[in-house]
Amino acid sequence: MKDKRVVFMGTPQYSVPVLEMLIDNTNVVGVVTQPDKEVGRKRVLTPCPVKEVAITNDIPVLSPNKIREDYQSIIDLEPDIIITCAYGQIIPEELIYAPEYDTVNVHASLLPQYRGGAPIQRAIMNGEEEMGITIMYTDKGMDSGDIIKKESFKVDIDDTYDIISEKMSKLGANLLKEVLPSIFDKTCQRIKQDDNNKTYAPVIKREDEHIDFNDTALNVHNKIRGLSSIPGAYAVLEEKNIKIFQSSLNDCEETDKVPGTITRVTKDSIFVACNDSELKIIKIQLPGKKPMLVKDYLNGIKKEELINKKFS
Repeated sequence: MKDKRVVFMGTPQYSVPVLEMLIDNTNVVGVVTQPDKEVGRKRVLTPCPVKEVAITNDIPVLSPNKIREDYQSIIDLEPDIIITCAYGQIIPEELIYAPEYDTVNVHASLLPQYRGGAPIQRAIMNGEEEMGITIMYTDKGMDSGDIIKKESFKVDIDDTYDIISEKMSKLGANLLKEVLPSIFDKTCQRIKQDDNNKTYAPVIKREDEHIDFNDTALNVHNKIRGLSSIPGAYAVLEEKNIKIFQSSLNDCEETDKVPGTITRVTKDSIFVACNDSELKIIKIQLPGKKPMLVKDYLNGIKKEELINKKFS
């Protein structure tokens, strides 16, 4: 496969294992990423992880602001195939079908479920017990192209976005490597998606990040782990936005306290009432601070003063 000219389109750390696999096994002639973003309080212009890998490997990088209007430079690279993985923009048809082998996407869901920009987060938030990767042909629709191959894995009740994202990225790289030879010799299967079973995973908005403790403890737990650590779920305590990165259903008891109320505090956990039982809070982030374990937050605090305070 080293003779095949590949353009890779991706942006976050999640995409890096796929790019590294392609660098090892094909001729990556170009990488397309989102433009550099300002990061941190000092707003330092920072390249994305995919761009850093490309630069390290002396691969040309293109970062068009609007791929729908600025794609000719990608076609000029004369790729045999375009591979996408969490790129972040909708690709125009003129680019999708320009290469001989079209465009193939590594999508982080078991299609046709969770089409869209936040499949991992939405699947975790919905409490899915099985997730997976789909290698698919890109078409003009939203993740609606023919399926080449899927592979799934079981999800643990405490798996966070970070844990599952890492599993997904490695699985995606391995699965793509497995099917690439059949793509290039045009013997791979092409399975039409069943639109009757489609669901969508819209990108996470600010309002999605807020925790409503009026929900069940399980649903709140799923939201916390689905948004951990990016962008992080939050609740308000004493007029401060507190991000919650880790929770647990272990050791939780039924309670008749008003949802959001801190019911009890141990040496390493804060228990908060939901509409059916408590939820155990293990890791948080205060405004202007780094994420910390609750046990570290509780050092120097009178635990009894937290009892009956209420998250909103």
